[in-house]
This record gives sequence, structure tokens and C-alpha cells, in this order.
Amino acid sequence: MATITRENIGTLNDKLTVNLERNDYLPSFEKSLKTYAKKANIPGFRKGMVPSGLIKKMYGQSVFTEEILRTVEKELNNYLGNEQLEIFAQPLPLEVDSRMLDINNPSDYAFAFEIGLKPDIDIKTDNLNVTFYKVEVTEEMVNEEINRMRTKYGKMTEPEEINNEEQVLNFHFTEADEQGNAVENGIEKDDSLILKYFTKEVKEQLTGKKKNDVVSIQLNKAFEEKEREWVLQDLGLDKNNPEDANKFFNLTIAKIGFVEKADLDEKFFSSVYPESSITNEEELRNAVKVEIENYYNIQSRNQLHDQIYYFLIDHVQISFPENFLKRWLQEGGEKAKSSEDAEKELPVFLDQLKWTLINTKVVNENKITVEQHEIKDAAVKQITGYLRNQNVNDAPWLEEYANRMLQDKKFVDETYMRLQSEKLFNFLESKATIIEEPVSAEVLQQKMHHHHH
Repeated sequence: MATITRENIGTLNDKLTVNLERNDYLPSFEKSLKTYAKKANIPGFRKGMVPSGLIKKMYGQSVFTEEILRTVEKELNNYLGNEQLEIFAQPLPLEVDSRMLDINNPSDYAFAFEIGLKPDIDIKTDNLNVTFYKVEVTEEMVNEEINRMRTKYGKMTEPEEINNEEQVLNFHFTEADEQGNAVENGIEKDDSLILKYFTKEVKEQLTGKKKNDVVSIQLNKAFEEKEREWVLQDLGLDKNNPEDANKFFNLTIAKIGFVEKADLDEKFFSSVYPESSITNEEELRNAVKVEIENYYNIQSRNQLHDQIYYFLIDHVQISFPENFLKRWLQEGGEKAKSSEDAEKELPVFLDQLKWTLINTKVVNENKITVEQHEIKDAAVKQITGYLRNQNVNDAPWLEEYANRMLQDKKFVDETYMRLQSEKLFNFLESKATIIEEPVSAEVLQQKMHHHHH
């Protein structure tokens, strides 16, 4: 009768030894061999009439080995289930010499496996202190957004001459020498630039020019550093090479474009906010301010959730069977890794594993689940998000399209995980002590780049 012994070999790291007697695998081996004999299709013999000796000679050893390993796997799985062991990944076999499995000498065998045990963890949220960074929406931010909207809904025109910093200028760049003569086999490229990107001297040089006029520039004198880097890259030059920045070019004006901003009238208001009843600029400014506030509130909550994530990663103490996990990183994937690569990956892997354990414990203990109707609501929200400026209240196809999305397993799985994660962080947020701190949009962006889970 098969038995399994267990011994501890390290922190949360045990060795399981499966001990098989001959009678644990021989009956099933002989049965498998008979099944092979019935199904074997060997030239010169009728199906099912192949002599058992020939079957044993041809297939015996592989069937013998296969049956022993299958028996070991069954016994191991039964043991893990009966003992209710919470383990990482799958048991890793310790070295086995398959040559010892000899069909001509059936014996008792022992197979050893290494397992990594999941730790018990204790999550305390009573000292979870986080900050909600509240962005103060300024008049300048509202003005910038309204100007962006007016440009988006504006009318593109083609003025005859250059006379406005906001004009979009299409140029043909031709590499030249200092005297303005085209360089043989030099760079030639079309590019578009806004007049305000040039330095003051070149802007003055361009002002009043018309289509097909030509202006000569030297890159390092025509643009400030940031804009010059863009232009150098567009031209295929090295932004870090001073010689490239010293190059001269003739700019032939191919087109002058200018967007006449939309007027602040009811047509514009209804285009920007089709489902509102905005009738004047003040109401528009209020709506824009609310929209900007909502945007930054979402960003601030994401950043707050990052704080919660890193607080738990830093403060929840978890032990791991590191030797087992390192070996699993080496051997458990599709492609084997070196010991050095596994060692390098281990810290990041342990952080990911730590969060998975924390996530699972909080979700299970607090019964955080996602219902089918919530996934469907998310599908509808996603569709309407694509149609932001269209009225979809009377869209009979919406229900049918959402139901079709629910047939996509990948969409359902990803949406489930996203919604569950949102619920998890909302729950943890409800347990936290939150201090609100007013900040600028720039400060919030810096804090968001500092951490991101």
C-alpha cells in the first residue's frame, strides 16, 4: 500500500516522499498492457490478436514507466487534497533516475518532491494613513481647456501670409550650406511646425512670408532646446550631436494653415456638451471646471490607491519559501532559467506574490465579488464611452451589443478582475484614515510617477 512521508527542509519548505509497493502499480500496468494489445495495429497480425509477449517487448517499458508515474501523481494529489495543504505552484520532483524503473525487475519505489507552503498572514488596516491630493482648478486651467475645445470645433483656413503665432506651417526642409546653397545628397524632408516654436528672430524673419517663399535657418539658432530636439529627431539627426544642431536648411513654405476658433455661442455649447442646457459662457466655465475637477479627482484616487498598495506591501510581514520559489523560477516555466537570472527576478516576483496573497485574503475574508449585471453595466459604459458626444438613450442596438461582449471570455475575465480590484481598493480606502492636501496638477503628476502599481 502506497504511503507518503513528510519532512521539513526549510522555511515553509517541505519534502514529500511517495513510497510505492509493487502491488500499487502492477495491476494497473498489466491492465494497460492488455488495452494496448487490443488496440495495437501491427502489420502481420489481426487487430487484437497480437501476442502479449510482443506487445510487452515493444511497449512494455514505456507503459511500465508511465503507469508508475501516473500512480505517483494520483497518490500525491490525493495526499495534498486530504491534508488540505496550501502550496505555491506545483510540487517539484527531486532527482529521479528513470533507469531504475525496470519492467524486468518490478520493485518498491520512492519518489521525492519539494513543496512550497503558503504562509498565514495577518493584515491590519487600523494604522493605514494616506493622503488625498486635491488639485485646485485654476482659471488658467479652465481657459486652456476652453481654448482647446474652441480649436477642436474651429474652422481650418489657409491664410495668404504668415502673421499669427498659432499658424501651422508646412515646410520642405532642404539641407544647405551657410550661403544657402543646397548640399548634394543632403537631407530633404517635409515637416509641419507651429510658428511659435521658432525663436524670436526667425519668427520675425517668417512673418509676412507666403506660400513658396524660402527662408534659410541654422537649427541651433532657429529653435530653443526642447523644440530643437523634436526637429532634429524628425530630420533623422542626433539631438545630442552639436554638429547636427549646427546644420543649415532652406525652408520652402508649402502651406499656411490656421484654425479659426469656434465662437462661444449656443451651437458651440451644444457641440461640446450635447446633453446639457448651457446657454452662456459662465455656465460653460462652470461645466468645464467640474469636468477638470472630476478628472483630477480620479487621478488623485488612483494615486491614493497606490499609497494603500505600497503601505500593505511595506508593512504586511510575510515569510516565503524562497529556496523553493527560486527553484520554481528556474524550472517551473516553459523555458529553463539560470540560477543568476532566477536570483535577479526573485525580489520583484516576491512582491507580486505578496500582493497576490494580500489581495486574495482581503477579497475572501470580506466576500468581495462581482456580479454578472455589473460586468454588463461595464460593457454598456465602455460602449457609451466611445460615443461620448452622441445621445444613446434611444439606441436599441446597445443591449444586443453589450450581450455580445459578454460572450467574449477574455473581456469578461479582464472586466471581472478590474471591477474586483476597484472594489478591493474602495474597501481598503474605507478602512484608511485620509488627510486631504491641496496641490497643483504638476505636483500630483510627480507623485503619480513616483509610484504606480
